[in-house]
Amino acid sequence: MKKTFNLFFTAFLITFSSFSQTNQNDPSLDWLKKTSEVIHYQLSKAAETYKPGKNPRSTNPDGTVRLAGLTDWTTGFFPGSLWYGYELTGDKKLAQDAQKFTLALDSIRHIKNTHDLGFMLYCSYGNAYRITGDKTYLPALADGAQNLYARFSPTVGAIRSWDFAWWHYPVIIDNMMNLEYLYWGANQFNKPEYANAANSHALTTIKNHFRKDYSSYHLVDYDPKTGKVLRKATHQGVTDDSAWARGQAWGLYGYAMCYANTKNQKFLQQAENIASFIMNHPRMPKDKVPVWDFDVHNAMDTDELAPRDASAAAVIASGLLDLSTQVKDGKKYFDYAEEILKSLSSEAYLAKPGENNYFLLKHSVGAFLYNSEIDTPLDYADYYYLEALKRYAEIKKIDFPEKS
Repeated sequence: MKKTFNLFFTAFLITFSSFSQTNQNDPSLDWLKKTSEVIHYQLSKAAETYKPGKNPRSTNPDGTVRLAGLTDWTTGFFPGSLWYGYELTGDKKLAQDAQKFTLALDSIRHIKNTHDLGFMLYCSYGNAYRITGDKTYLPALADGAQNLYARFSPTVGAIRSWDFAWWHYPVIIDNMMNLEYLYWGANQFNKPEYANAANSHALTTIKNHFRKDYSSYHLVDYDPKTGKVLRKATHQGVTDDSAWARGQAWGLYGYAMCYANTKNQKFLQQAENIASFIMNHPRMPKDKVPVWDFDVHNAMDTDELAPRDASAAAVIASGLLDLSTQVKDGKKYFDYAEEILKSLSSEAYLAKPGENNYFLLKHSVGAFLYNSEIDTPLDYADYYYLEALKRYAEIKKIDFPEKS
């Protein structure tokens, strides 16, 4: 393994030589250079190890890999990570691998029973088209966007999340993330109704999902015939009234993204209010990586600290970096995100080359209440970590490596 790592390390140093001289001599960027080396190695080995259509999702309790099939809501994140890895390292082999893992997801274009099509298709096919401009990726994206839009109800004013029989018309805060797919699709396919649906969903969510302190419920169940709120609950947090960490991250990221696409000041204000809730929360650990729910009893217990959620931290970092470019006082958001990224890039969270089943980050939580994916790597933690690093590099005006 040492010989293999040295080969990847050498290749990375070659690609990284395209950094400007200023960047090369800036000691404050040493952490980012070291992180990029790990990213290059881990993604390259993961692409060699796993098979298209069976993407790495997380690690089981026995140490084996949990794979994501075509209907798994997380299945688009690994191809998306490979695309980001290509952008961050310049290694064309990663682009070839990304293409292979992306095209294996083509049949997702026919799925209609979930709101997660943004995660599944836009994170994979969307990044593929953004980077390459290859129109081969457009038919699947067109079908997926149409199927996502079809889940919108004008009566409710929102997109239905799940088709589970025990809910009437459930809408979860996670759904904010999939609105980007509709905004993009509205422009790409000349479908203004997509953007109108996304705007309606975001406004309805502001009205019904958030508490006075700008924390959010995980789930709001509506009457599909009247649009009336029937129940505010959770499927993820410790209680219906708690602040599930990743849910707060979804909201922050979602409204910063909505503002970027619409310039609606309501969305910007919502993003800033959610950011304030997160950044000033008394139970946020010093390293800025939250526990899985801010309201668990041992959120700040130094002896028995509740499990951390690196996935929430990664989403928060990416959302804050987006927000930092949209306001006059954005430095406070950038600085906070930088602290998160440095924590996630430390030995406490970033895997060593060859370990962690080739995932990048350790210590995430999928669904604590169901004893599922607790203190494990997660594919979406890696995806948003890579996206945040890309945004960070762009804001810092760090030259990306030449493609090799």
